[in-house]
Amino acid sequence: MELEGLGYEGKIATLITADAWEGFELARVIVEHKERYIVQTVQGTYHAEITGNLRFSASSRRDFPAVGDWVKVTPMDENSAVILEVFPRTSLLERQAVGKHGETQIIATNIDVAFIVQAVGHDYNLKRIERYMAICHASDIKPLIILTKIDLVQEEEVEKLVGQIKERIKHIQVIPLSNETQKGFDQLHAVMYPHKTYCFLGSSGVGKSTIINHLCGQEVLKTSLISSSTNKGRHTTSHRELMVLPNKSIVIDTPGMREVGMTDQAEGIEMTYDEIVELAEQCKFNDCTHTHEVGCAVLEAVNAGEISQDAYDNYLKLKREQSHFSSTLKEKRQKSKEQGKLYKAIQAEKRKHKY
Repeated sequence: MELEGLGYEGKIATLITADAWEGFELARVIVEHKERYIVQTVQGTYHAEITGNLRFSASSRRDFPAVGDWVKVTPMDENSAVILEVFPRTSLLERQAVGKHGETQIIATNIDVAFIVQAVGHDYNLKRIERYMAICHASDIKPLIILTKIDLVQEEEVEKLVGQIKERIKHIQVIPLSNETQKGFDQLHAVMYPHKTYCFLGSSGVGKSTIINHLCGQEVLKTSLISSSTNKGRHTTSHRELMVLPNKSIVIDTPGMREVGMTDQAEGIEMTYDEIVELAEQCKFNDCTHTHEVGCAVLEAVNAGEISQDAYDNYLKLKREQSHFSSTLKEKRQKSKEQGKLYKAIQAEKRKHKY
């Protein structure tokens, strides 16, 4: 496979020039299993691990390889290789790590378009769509919404849901789709271009893996259904995986995510709620919190029905999460800095008494 077939073109080819891996091989991470990777090069695929130097020099999990990354590798034999360096990314899709305050979890990197997948009925949640959009906008990734399982409801219900989304989220493309009848796949094929990278995001059981199987023309991923007893998806995809489709576009399947916590993605939230941000410029006070102030243009628009109460509430909730994450991250960095100073002081004292 040529590098272009893995997505090496456009921005990434400008960012990572040939002299950056001279004497080594350029690879793309296609699978990640708890710090063990499978990478693809022009020569073939390798099971890879990172070097000790890369591990110990990493300041955070962001410095480790992730699915979608371009990396410098050196093959050890015909099956294994060592990852020496992670190259700069054009985009980084991440969320707050579940149960870990002030920490992030990388979803995938170097993505052009993110498909936000929601199933009509059980899974449909407009607030969750806005969360996904915020993390996409934060990394300059184009979001596109796919509504699955439309064969389970009347056409009028599908039209109603599409209308709700477009009324709430302006200028967003929505593709209603059925994995059973394959209705909508012609629209999906039309927006997927060769050598571009696409990521599928959504809860378990909404049909992400089935969509990819249809796009591949064969069953390459295991699939599962939404549980009828809990209305929740059964976990099928257990890891992130990158694959090249027959039309030469590139897709990344991800494990289902019901929790999409905000990190320090203030810009992404503002881009998602651009109408609220524009109204905020008309507020009487520059430091308006848009919660109680007299002369708040945002509150006036909500009261007048110009801004959805639900959208307004979700905007405030995401902003609170983002603010809490940022403050927690700042505290952790300060604590780490203080611990570093204490360690240096102890080592200096030891050296003093030694001599």
